[in-house]
Amino acid sequence: MAPASCAMASSFSLTITASAADLHVKSSCPQVWSRVKCGFRACDFARQLWFPSFGVSTVSRRPTLHIAASFGAGTEKAFKTTVEIDRLIDNLRSTEYQNMAQLVAENVLAFDAPFWLRLAARADLCTSDDDREEYEELASQIMNIVERIVSKTKEKIESSTDVLKAIIKPLSEGDDEIVWPPRNQATLVEMRKEVEKREMESFLDESFLSEVSAQLRQAKEDNDKPGLVAILQKVLQLYAACLLCKRSYATKDGVVDEAEELLEQVLDADEDKWNDLLRKGLTYGGGSVQSEDFFKAIDRRIERTLMRTENGSYQQRVLAEYIREIETRAQALIAAFQSIPPTS
Repeated sequence: MAPASCAMASSFSLTITASAADLHVKSSCPQVWSRVKCGFRACDFARQLWFPSFGVSTVSRRPTLHIAASFGAGTEKAFKTTVEIDRLIDNLRSTEYQNMAQLVAENVLAFDAPFWLRLAARADLCTSDDDREEYEELASQIMNIVERIVSKTKEKIESSTDVLKAIIKPLSEGDDEIVWPPRNQATLVEMRKEVEKREMESFLDESFLSEVSAQLRQAKEDNDKPGLVAILQKVLQLYAACLLCKRSYATKDGVVDEAEELLEQVLDADEDKWNDLLRKGLTYGGGSVQSEDFFKAIDRRIERTLMRTENGSYQQRVLAEYIREIETRAQALIAAFQSIPPTS
């Protein structure tokens, strides 16, 4: 991307302070948060279904049995869904109250409209008031727990947005105007220090990475904020560099592996310095590291990363993509060297 110096105060501020939940809903890849929000809206539906006096509109529960029955009729998939819901309801009914929150948290995405319809249908089948009251109490407990989970999730996402603001604050000039690219290297150093500080404080978790990734996707889709895209990419790069440079593999039994050493130098450097480091380190540019050895070191680092991070996590994705960016840069540089005709 060509450097684009831009005054981004209004548009950038708007993006960062926008509702994190809305950003997740707008993203092309649905996130857990947006699905939890759907479950929360299902709880609103459930409150009207079970406790109509609390809502503005009234929903009659008596016909629910017929609705739920027709919902599950006709397809094998719907029947299996009903069986799964019944199994979850049975588990919830048999769970002690002190263990209820854990079970609800583990199945938080399952509390959608079909779940509440099925629960109401089962209550309608009860022949005694005591059994019906038991279902009503169960519904109330689940709703309250789901609402607490949603509230905590929202707080965590808002906290992640605050952390992101703190990391990019060194880019602010004047009246909090964000300028990209930065005018001097000291700005990036300050950003790196803030990333390292927040990582030590355990703020840079999956929630944070999810938030940054969601905003990055949105900025790319909008296609009118190149500066914002570059800033968010830089935040992820700094995060990856911080984590990948925590441990060195360059020295083993007192022997220095030059390929690993070169890779670690590139991992720790700003992206603008990658080409210079690679040219000086690889044999094509007069260095001592064979390209085959360098790419083997990259493969080993990617393998370690995949083994030591949760499969499918944002952390795994960000770290692996960062290493592969270096691999792509090295391949392009080597291809450029090879295209130069030999001098006679």
